[in-house]
Amino acid sequence: MTVDVGEDFGPWLARQLRRLGISQAELAERVGLTRAAVSAWITGRAVPREDTMRLIAEAIGTDPGTVHTRTTDAVTARPTSWYHRPAYADGGREFGNAAAFAFEADIEILAREATQNSLDERLDRARPVRVRYTLHELTGELLARFKEALGWDALRPHYDAAAAQEQKVGRVIADGLRDMNERDRLVLLKVDDYNASGLTGDDYEDGRFAAVVRRQLDSHKSDDGAGGSYGLGKATLWATSRLGLVLINSTLSVPHEGRTERRLIGRLDLPWRVVNGEPWAGPAWFGEPDTAPGSEDVARSWWADEETVERLHLTRESNEPGTSFLIVGAHDVASRPNDATDEDSDDDESVQGMHKKLVHALADNFWAAMTSGATTAPLLEASVRTLRNGVVVKEQRVDPRVAQPSRTRALRAYFDGDTVDRLTEVGQVAMVKVPLKVPTVRGRGKAAEHEAVLLVTAAEDADGKPNHIVSMRGNRMRVKSIRVPELPLGTSSFQAVLLAGHAAGRDAVEADRAEAFLRASEPPEHDKWGQTEELRATYSPTAHRRISEFTRVANNAVRELVAQRRERNQDGPKVLRDLLRLDGGPAGGVKSGGFPTIIDVDAFIDAAGAWQVEAEVKLPVRQDPWVMSPVARFDVRSGGRPSVAWSRIVAGENCRFVDGALHFRPGARTASFSATTDVSTHPVRSALAGLVVDLQKSKGASE
Repeated sequence: MTVDVGEDFGPWLARQLRRLGISQAELAERVGLTRAAVSAWITGRAVPREDTMRLIAEAIGTDPGTVHTRTTDAVTARPTSWYHRPAYADGGREFGNAAAFAFEADIEILAREATQNSLDERLDRARPVRVRYTLHELTGELLARFKEALGWDALRPHYDAAAAQEQKVGRVIADGLRDMNERDRLVLLKVDDYNASGLTGDDYEDGRFAAVVRRQLDSHKSDDGAGGSYGLGKATLWATSRLGLVLINSTLSVPHEGRTERRLIGRLDLPWRVVNGEPWAGPAWFGEPDTAPGSEDVARSWWADEETVERLHLTRESNEPGTSFLIVGAHDVASRPNDATDEDSDDDESVQGMHKKLVHALADNFWAAMTSGATTAPLLEASVRTLRNGVVVKEQRVDPRVAQPSRTRALRAYFDGDTVDRLTEVGQVAMVKVPLKVPTVRGRGKAAEHEAVLLVTAAEDADGKPNHIVSMRGNRMRVKSIRVPELPLGTSSFQAVLLAGHAAGRDAVEADRAEAFLRASEPPEHDKWGQTEELRATYSPTAHRRISEFTRVANNAVRELVAQRRERNQDGPKVLRDLLRLDGGPAGGVKSGGFPTIIDVDAFIDAAGAWQVEAEVKLPVRQDPWVMSPVARFDVRSGGRPSVAWSRIVAGENCRFVDGALHFRPGARTASFSATTDVSTHPVRSALAGLVVDLQKSKGASE
């Protein structure tokens, strides 16, 4: 007896009969049995014998092997077409997908949301999920062939009707059509993931496929460690398309209809429109016309051949489970000035600019997920490549060690158990536990205390702004990055990493409860922890205070660690010391009431080698304004401190910058300013010296 390896016999046979237009009674007549026997096969009450299966194969025009394995349909070639949702009978109109308006069409937001979704669907937890972004610019003959495979002629009337409308979606579509038609070009952006679940499940019922392709605000994520929870992230795929069009090719981790490879579907999001006198609701799907009762002619997913997949630019590099999303007409609103025109932008720079932004976004948001240890595998591998008409222009693997050297060093040290209690040397990584008090759910049970992990190490130039805490949970995607306030003057630059929930380790104390609590505290953008409706409803109206307390305790812990390092490491360059120095010095006849004092500073060396300084000043109250001039000097290893010029000084709160001096508002208690040094006046490279900022009394100022 042949062993069944594909779809159950009953559902498979029922679908073949619908596809062929054969009734159960007609099949019974062809095989010489009763209709009741056929009904028993369809409902799963019985399975036909071997000889009967041969008769069934002959009756439906296929071979016995197809009937036995049921990993393909008896009729494999059915024409694909576009199905447009009819307008609502009650007169309702939707002029775009509301979920897509939750995010800007920003390539960095797309990278964050799409990669987070791939991380959440990681299949084999012992291996990383692999994500690859491919930008592909099509022109000429290749573009024409792609449009033909897409059924463009059938879509064009719907696009023309949508573009003629004055709503936001209509204007975006009109811009996309104009760019494609006038320049004969189209940018595709394909997001592939491997070692992921794939879009499993039925076309319409609950499952990953329906959640992504058919529904809105359905995240379909059962893992409490998942990054997403609102079901909004997938909308960034459609928001990034100026044509509102995404094609999908999924390799499934669990067979559907006895198959796993090349499950294709397309979804188009257009506004309500009238085409040839017929109103249409908005979305449309590209697929095979369904034959199931109640879904007749609705476009369902289909199992494509390799040639079709190639023509639609949806080819995957292997049969490993995962999904490929092809964004048709990809663009990046954030990269274009508001007054830019099509003639102002260079095609090559546009695609290459998106390439750079993708690399930056992946490194900035997922460096921790891509970091590994001696015995700890990364959660993610990511790469970006750019093609022009099928020819590779550039391919780049995202390396977290290059983008975030200090922070990756800190995380590797934690993975490998190489942390210390106190920082005594440059290059060390200090670790302390930070408590997070997790409240009860709706007042039931007992509150818990989670032990988050805080890592601190010296900063390097490539890390960007120093003296920040980067916080994360779950799959180690960056949630927020904040500057540590009220640091002691002269503190050496550092970077800090806060691992909470499952990011601290599955065996961390109360990791599960902390993960759920922090997840409920994130907005749809997943860029902070604070008050949300979910947090208020699930826990209590005051639950967000636990997060404020958690942040305060973490900041205190950082200050203690970096203060210890400052006391033990006085030989290195002194960065931003002696921030206040008045004419004559503090001891030279200081009057009662004191002088302005800088109480908080954020400073770093930018890509051009200039010092960027942001300072907060405490002001003694008096009726006359304080008039001060900031002076910058390099603290070199020997000799005096040479002065350097400012290229820019910007007044902040309670402050004006007039004739080279800062005028602090009378009666104010605090003020702020920012400044940038002039690289051309630097006596040495910025990294070789510390920076001293003196606030000096301006000439002519009153005492």
